[in-house]
Amino acid sequence: MSGPGDVPPEILDRLRPICRRLPEAYEEPAWIGVRWRIRARTVAHVYTPDLARNPFYAEHAIDGAAPTVMTFRVPVDDLFGLTADFPFFRAPWGTDVAAVILGDHTDWTEIAELITDSYCRMAPKSLAARVAAPPPPS
Repeated sequence: MSGPGDVPPEILDRLRPICRRLPEAYEEPAWIGVRWRIRARTVAHVYTPDLARNPFYAEHAIDGAAPTVMTFRVPVDDLFGLTADFPFFRAPWGTDVAAVILGDHTDWTEIAELITDSYCRMAPKSLAARVAAPPPPS
């Protein structure tokens, strides 16, 4: 990777098909990494944090390297249970923001479900109603 915020292409290759199937969701570069939005609301944000600028992420480093992280929205009632164990943790902002470390260990079916749920929380009800359960990963 050439610098902070770069996301491994294999991670983007897994996330893009999940997010493309969400009605009116779009991808855009974020201040760091890439995010998917519905209207002006962020559904999922993937990035590689700069550990020197954001020491919060140092405890999540993998073999001394910054992890690839995705943040997403989750109901507050589910936040504690979801973020109790690796690869999940609470994001350092927001009351309903969870984070997950992505890599070889990732359960992409679970990630598709979490992104879909985040989309349904952030999208207008008419768009959320058009979302079906995520298809199994290929």
